[in-house]
Amino acid sequence: MAVLMVVLGVCLGLICVCTALLRWNEVKYRKKKGLPPGTMGWPLFGETTEFLKQGPNFMKNQRARYGIFFKSHILGCPTIVSMDPELNRYILMNEAKGLVPGYPQSMLDILGKCNIAAVHGSTHKYMRGALLALVSPSMIRDHLLPKIDLFMRSHLSDWNQKVIDIQEKTKEMALLSSLNQIAGIQSVSMSQEFMPEFFKLVLGTLSLPINLPGTNYHRGFQARKNIISMLGRLLNERRDSKETQHDMLDVLMNGDENRYKLSDEEIIDQMITILYSGYETVSTTSMMAVKYLHDHPDVLQELRKEHLAIREKKRPEDPIDWEDYKSMRFTRAVIFETSRLATIVNGVLRKTTRDMEMNGFIIPKGWRIYVYTREINYDPCLYPNPLTFNPWRWMDKSTESQNYLFIFGGGTRQCPGKELGIAEICTFLHYFVTSYRWEEVGGDKLMKFPRVEAPNGLHIRVSSY
Repeated sequence: MAVLMVVLGVCLGLICVCTALLRWNEVKYRKKKGLPPGTMGWPLFGETTEFLKQGPNFMKNQRARYGIFFKSHILGCPTIVSMDPELNRYILMNEAKGLVPGYPQSMLDILGKCNIAAVHGSTHKYMRGALLALVSPSMIRDHLLPKIDLFMRSHLSDWNQKVIDIQEKTKEMALLSSLNQIAGIQSVSMSQEFMPEFFKLVLGTLSLPINLPGTNYHRGFQARKNIISMLGRLLNERRDSKETQHDMLDVLMNGDENRYKLSDEEIIDQMITILYSGYETVSTTSMMAVKYLHDHPDVLQELRKEHLAIREKKRPEDPIDWEDYKSMRFTRAVIFETSRLATIVNGVLRKTTRDMEMNGFIIPKGWRIYVYTREINYDPCLYPNPLTFNPWRWMDKSTESQNYLFIFGGGTRQCPGKELGIAEICTFLHYFVTSYRWEEVGGDKLMKFPRVEAPNGLHIRVSSY
């Protein structure tokens, strides 16, 4: 009991110190030019609980009170929230002016210090180059698309006459497909051990960095250690075999050929980055596309028409190729509209490396800026009838290049695997809509914050088309 009281006393003391420092910092900057309006919430935890619980409603309420530029304290950091489209574009396009990635400490700890989101400047340029070498158009066309096609055929082959949880299936699909692209045939033997650890890692990245048993952060951090061990064994097995397999791991390990020489630690962190970034976006977009297609038969009819036209030119066993993929214009439009309407990504975080002036306020060094892009997706000036699922709006190619499209990030931080992810979802939809019909079973609930997910699954009854 005495030890417990001492621990509690220390914790309370730390909270008091943190609170005093935060208030001193705030007073200091108010004397200069002023911090933006807003509230900071509780000591240490700030407004994280309200933010995660209320999600978009928290943001709407704060906007109604303080405008489109306000301060808060979320995910362990004092944070400026920006909903200004012009300012958001400036922030994303000007990393060199003191606006570096500012992701939560939990994410940086669990994804690794060599993860592309954790580095900036010349290191980021080098790491991004290494990643782009893995997902170049020629790499997708010649090596990855054939792997994706083979995997999707197998993954969808036994769904007929079953009730499936499409959320669970797309999660498995996204992870196992990426693992297959990274490690080829070696991925099969490690997949069952790898999956549960990876799912723990994902949950840990969006949590308060409290390393106590039972917390998501602790489980995620332990999962990272286990995953590093598995990927380390994979590296050693590949070196011992001396076989060329034309997969991502080959490219990462052969620095002499691709000019990006990475250490084992860097290679492992890049593999984790690829798995993490592709998993969240590909799985959720695929699930929500199935949902929207079910709810909009006219869109499904147009999509199926596009894919049946491709299949008519092929034998049943023929894979889809690069030209087939490039012809899937309406499918691409469905993917963009799904990402926009479901808001798979709510925004991105940056951090100031020096005191900066924005919108007439001083933003202190080390504060986060949450570039909140969710509301841009529903701006009626950019997207007429914004709450309507209308893929045809994307058939005009100029829509993809408009200045305020941030569903794949922006500036030098735009997702390097964007085209690979789109190719995966296109291939999934190709085999799904040409093979099956489906209907929803029950009224499964959907949540759209902090992640888009169906807490109890999204169940569908599948039958042959």
